[in-house]
Amino acid sequence: MFATTIISRLLSFFASWIALQLIPNKELGVVIYAFQIIVFIIPIGSLGLNQGLLRYGSQLKSNTEKNALFSYILKKGLFVSLILTAIIIVLAYILNFKLKETSFYLILLSTVITASFVFEIIKIQFRLQKNNKLFSIAELSYNILLVILVFSLSYTFKELGYAISLIFAPLITSLIFISKLNIPWKKRVKLSIIDFTFFRYGFFASLSNVTTQLLISIDIILIGFILKDMEMVTAFKYISLVPYSLLFLSNVVITTDFVNLTEKISNTTYIKNYIKNYIKLFSIISAFCILIIYLFGELILSFFQKSYVAYFYSLIILMIGISGILILRGLFGNLLSSIGKAYINFVTTTLALGLNIILNYYFIPKYGILGAAFTSAIIMWFTGILSFLFFIYFYKKLYFNKVL
Repeated sequence: MFATTIISRLLSFFASWIALQLIPNKELGVVIYAFQIIVFIIPIGSLGLNQGLLRYGSQLKSNTEKNALFSYILKKGLFVSLILTAIIIVLAYILNFKLKETSFYLILLSTVITASFVFEIIKIQFRLQKNNKLFSIAELSYNILLVILVFSLSYTFKELGYAISLIFAPLITSLIFISKLNIPWKKRVKLSIIDFTFFRYGFFASLSNVTTQLLISIDIILIGFILKDMEMVTAFKYISLVPYSLLFLSNVVITTDFVNLTEKISNTTYIKNYIKNYIKLFSIISAFCILIIYLFGELILSFFQKSYVAYFYSLIILMIGISGILILRGLFGNLLSSIGKAYINFVTTTLALGLNIILNYYFIPKYGILGAAFTSAIIMWFTGILSFLFFIYFYKKLYFNKVL
């Protein structure tokens, strides 16, 4: 899985680079701006049913029950995501954007919500089945297809082709791999876990993911809104691409271990050792990444465009900020979900979102992209430290002060 994730991230990075080479910055910026709005909505596209599948599916013992839960989640999630897509289409007609193309791409890209939901729960089901091989193949197939579509469609249709590729990649991959789950669709199994607590967990987990995603997207959205410069939107997107891509390092570890962590969450000795080893590992990785960015950051930026070298210090600041997620936020945010406190992640990210907007409105007009980078770094460490403190408090309370 680790090797597959590295290759997938490199392919995703390559797809973004291809788009930058084939599409003018201003036109690409419009698509990026619209897509960032959709990206932060995606986590709530199914009201968190995918999150419920991951946590509660981990607690089910038989594949029959896991398959029944998947079938239920798929049906309900499709219904909810299609309603949300319709709402976005209506709002896109009503809202008055400075660039008319924004409304068009917002409507077009709203279809990504449903496609992404289906692809996400397919991957989750592979994890629940302990079928890491198919999970890896699905992830790799998606990114290979994305590269092919971005190149062919962007070359032919420019920014429109890029937008279409963002829709077709998860859609086609989902259609290919859903049959490999071997779900007996007609078989009905009554599940006792489907109750208010199940929906409450998923809802707050999705809200947490929305605000978490918004923390990543808000800089691009506010740069476009405050500076009203789509070229700056494109520039910040690509400057932040390398640091944000490194989040896969913690994501792949948590993705691999989440089911196991949830199963063993009451084993305080195991959790304590896991935390210590994780923090040691990612402290070293973060220090190494910061050093690499310091030594080769200008070369990396010139790989996109030579003019981006001017944003070298923004890149360093973002990398320092990403370390806060790698070391703290990625771990303790997921551990809070493991103990059923997903709503705490929502509280944390909501507080951070408010602070983010305030700081960005001060720093972006004054310092431009550098101000957005500085704000992001502060927020990343803020959410990491807050998640750590919340987890310590609730874990001690739940498990009798046996850890930390």
